[in-house]
Amino acid sequence: MAEGRRGGPVRAGGIDVESLMAASKVLTAVVARSLVGIEPAVSLVQLRTLVMISTHGTMNLTSVAEGLGVNPSNASRTCDRLVRDGLLDRREDTEDRRSIQLSLTRQGQKVVEKVFTRRRTVLEQLVARMSQAQQRQLSSSLQAFVDAAAKASDDGDLSDAEGHLLRWLV
Repeated sequence: MAEGRRGGPVRAGGIDVESLMAASKVLTAVVARSLVGIEPAVSLVQLRTLVMISTHGTMNLTSVAEGLGVNPSNASRTCDRLVRDGLLDRREDTEDRRSIQLSLTRQGQKVVEKVFTRRRTVLEQLVARMSQAQQRQLSSSLQAFVDAAAKASDDGDLSDAEGHLLRWLV
């Protein structure tokens, strides 16, 4: 097996996996940077909770736990903190008083928007350093990568224990 640019093995199809690993480190750094200085401070799991509810609308605690891939007591602690910080609103379901409905507050929505705006700004700055041809190639390649991940998730390949490779994209 040949070696890639960073000394790592080139896999089937000539892909330098080490280049992809390096790119994942850059993206992870961008994600981490987007959380710095957010008030109130939120962890990655708390942000994930806010994004899920922002995407799906009002959710119950069971759905949040399933989306996070954790047990309900862990999801409850995460949501309790978000309620305490004024980012989530918790209400009893009018049809089933045993069920709790969670929705974003205005402040919670602002946190989600601020994090994603920061992330988008850094990504735009990085991509601006590339030629237009490189930008087009990157865009096309990344879309193909996302499509392959979606197919792998749909097929049940490379999934976590519960079959949710793309759990964090929803």
